[in-house]
Amino acid sequence: MNRTGKEKRLLSWSGAFLRVLLLYNIMAIVVLSFLYTLSKDLPPIEKLQSYNPQLVTRIYSDDGVVLKELYDQRRILVEADKIPPAMIHAAVSIEDSRFYNHWGVSVRDIFRAIGYDILTMSAQQGASTFTQQLARMLYEKIGFEKTITRKVKELLTALQIERMYSKDEIAAMFVNSSYMGKGNVHGVQAAAKLYFDKNAEELTPDECAVLAGVIKSAVRFSPFYRPVSAFQRRNLVLKRMMDYNYITEEEFALYKNVPLEIRTTDLSASIAPYFVEHIRRWIRQKDEKLGVDIYRDGLKIYTTLDTRMQACADTAFHEHLVKQQSVLNRRLLANPVEIENIIKNDTSVTVEQVVAMIKGEIPIEKDYLRKSLIVQGAFIAIEPGTGHIKAMIGGRDYAESEFNRATQAQRQPGSVFKPIVYSTAIDNGFPVSTQLLNQPVILHEADGTRWAPKNYDRSTGGKTTLREGIRGSLNLIAARIVQELISPESVVETAHRMHLSTYIPAVDAIALGAGVVIPKEMVSAYCIFANQGVWVEPISVTRIEDKYGNIIAEYNPRQELVFSEETAFLTTSLLQTVINKGTGGSARWKYKFYKNAAGKTGTTNSFTDAWFVGFTPYIAAGVYVGLDNPAVSLGPSESGARAALPIWANFMRETYKEFNWQDREFEVPEGIVEVEICNETGLLPSKYCQVYSEYFKEGTVPTEHCHIHTDVQTKKMQDRVIY
Repeated sequence: MNRTGKEKRLLSWSGAFLRVLLLYNIMAIVVLSFLYTLSKDLPPIEKLQSYNPQLVTRIYSDDGVVLKELYDQRRILVEADKIPPAMIHAAVSIEDSRFYNHWGVSVRDIFRAIGYDILTMSAQQGASTFTQQLARMLYEKIGFEKTITRKVKELLTALQIERMYSKDEIAAMFVNSSYMGKGNVHGVQAAAKLYFDKNAEELTPDECAVLAGVIKSAVRFSPFYRPVSAFQRRNLVLKRMMDYNYITEEEFALYKNVPLEIRTTDLSASIAPYFVEHIRRWIRQKDEKLGVDIYRDGLKIYTTLDTRMQACADTAFHEHLVKQQSVLNRRLLANPVEIENIIKNDTSVTVEQVVAMIKGEIPIEKDYLRKSLIVQGAFIAIEPGTGHIKAMIGGRDYAESEFNRATQAQRQPGSVFKPIVYSTAIDNGFPVSTQLLNQPVILHEADGTRWAPKNYDRSTGGKTTLREGIRGSLNLIAARIVQELISPESVVETAHRMHLSTYIPAVDAIALGAGVVIPKEMVSAYCIFANQGVWVEPISVTRIEDKYGNIIAEYNPRQELVFSEETAFLTTSLLQTVINKGTGGSARWKYKFYKNAAGKTGTTNSFTDAWFVGFTPYIAAGVYVGLDNPAVSLGPSESGARAALPIWANFMRETYKEFNWQDREFEVPEGIVEVEICNETGLLPSKYCQVYSEYFKEGTVPTEHCHIHTDVQTKKMQDRVIY
């Protein structure tokens, strides 16, 4: 019995060994299977070889200014040789002092962290090396939650990173990727700009220590919000740098007493915010086709806008809108009945409250009140020959309203539409000397109603040429052009050829701007006159480059011939008369803009919308002013000449000064002749005619002579006066 029991015990020890061995094998298989399973979900080797962090996309103006940065993470990649050694040393000292001695994973630190967590019954110690942290930052699949699975993925990925990259490359990636502050700022370059307004390569060792210090907690050690903590953290980093022989004791003594010199303001607000948003939306429509992500891919988007021209536009626009707002405020404060009409459907607001809003004593919080009490407007400038949008304003304040009135608003154009009517007549062979009666007419509107329009000054008269008709913006002459020379349908066809995309009814009232237009399209249409009859598609982006500088897209505008050079020139000549002698004359005598220019005022019924669109050989620009609620008028006599033209004229005057543009004539095409005609009849002059010079297309010059001022055959004496 004893012997048999002893044998059984011996057999049990051997069996136990086999069982333990089997158990270890099973555990090894389980662990290896677990590791294999996790490794399949790791980032592929190809991705590790193509380091591709999220980067900032920058939108550039035509004159090289950064208009805006777009990002999920504000990260600007810096080449390794442009990162100061002190930045690497600072980060290594405070984040991973054994970085150059381990192979991506510090076993000693792992066991130390495990022991600490067991003793404290917590999971606070991460024991992550540079490389492990980099693995988390670069590869979203790894995750950030504190789990065994995540930790193993992190370790495996860290080993792959160490196998693929040198220590210096890993360190550069780490400081290019670390989160360093508000605005989702990542990387040393973006942080250098945020805190010190300088490039990374210009950082001093103490500034590098500040940035290394915020990596652990950009909130706790924020130089903006907790400068004392940031100062103490910086000095701790400097002390570590001294301990690891990256700086000397003397340097430590010097840098630890340097005060924090942090920029006091955040990143500057974007220039031309309406234009930037216009670009952003346009690119988002293209990004799938281009295969890019504007928030992550570090693109460089080169635009057409010129910041100098934009500055001229901003000044002219905002200074004048202050004046227009004062005009509106005075009228409303003097007329409580109009305020009552605005709020008649809202019992929660009183006239007294609206008065306080107008005076600025309380904010205007309701949307319909902002639309009814705040003067808005739009401005856009386009280079006629290239279609490049050089300046854009979509409203008085982008922070208050993102609605871009330059590209999205549809408003009645009033008389600013008349050049399309006149150019249609000219294109159909009618010379500008054609005479029509300046007498009342009846127009038919889109809804079938009959309307008897009047001239702005209520005047009437006899036969009037097309030039005189547009000079004084005579409604009766424009109406007769549509009724007697051409047709509403032909005007609509011309408008569509000029790429106006909005609905324009084919009715008699089209002569006075029936329908609606978009300011950008209206300015683009005027560019056709300035560009010898050729429409050039307005564009805002010229090219897009990837983060390596490779061009991934270039944009050239479409072009179409709309008018002959002769038609474009004759329309331009008429519009020159408007500025030199007509409704746009205040651009000369009041606003001191004396360069060659052509343009047209526009005013709608009840002074709801005010326009001015004009151009020079260099630039075309258009202005719209009005309230978002079209039921509210700008005020009596607030016509295009008063409410919109000042912005245009001031912009043109200052832009010419800024660019030192010399005065240029509009080029006269070969098919245009200048002929003297009778001032009264528009025919070739007879002996006693008063004459003036007029432009004609070849083939449309009058062939008859004036029959009124002919040679006197006999002299008649009456009261001793010879006739």
